[in-house]
Amino acid sequence: MTKVASFLVFALIAFGVYVRLAPTSVARWHGPVEGEDAVFAGGVRKVIPGQSGQLSALVAIIEQEPRTRLIAGSLADGRLTFVTRSRLWGFPDYATVEARGVDLVIYARLRFGRSDLGVNSARVARWIGGL
Repeated sequence: MTKVASFLVFALIAFGVYVRLAPTSVARWHGPVEGEDAVFAGGVRKVIPGQSGQLSALVAIIEQEPRTRLIAGSLADGRLTFVTRSRLWGFPDYATVEARGVDLVIYARLRFGRSDLGVNSARVARWIGGL
């Protein structure tokens, strides 16, 4: 039993290290946001009509989110992608915000797993509420 327990502890630690240190492919996560409003098991896409002028205000709100950093883009580009890591395990969630015509679009999704348990939806709702 001790060998099994030791293996499980090692596997858990190895998984935690991998989640925190896995490289981020900017090309995979930073691209145009396609589609309309949708909530899915791994995230959310939200279109805010007529608010493209609020991109800088939204970015300021996102930059205040704990454990969040910009990985690509700029206000001048009109598209920015952020990574937010969970407190305990450091799971990365990616959020791309962009001005699309006159609309503001937010696409937040997980990297690992199948469900984020509503974390991205709640985070996006908080950001929109801050506008």
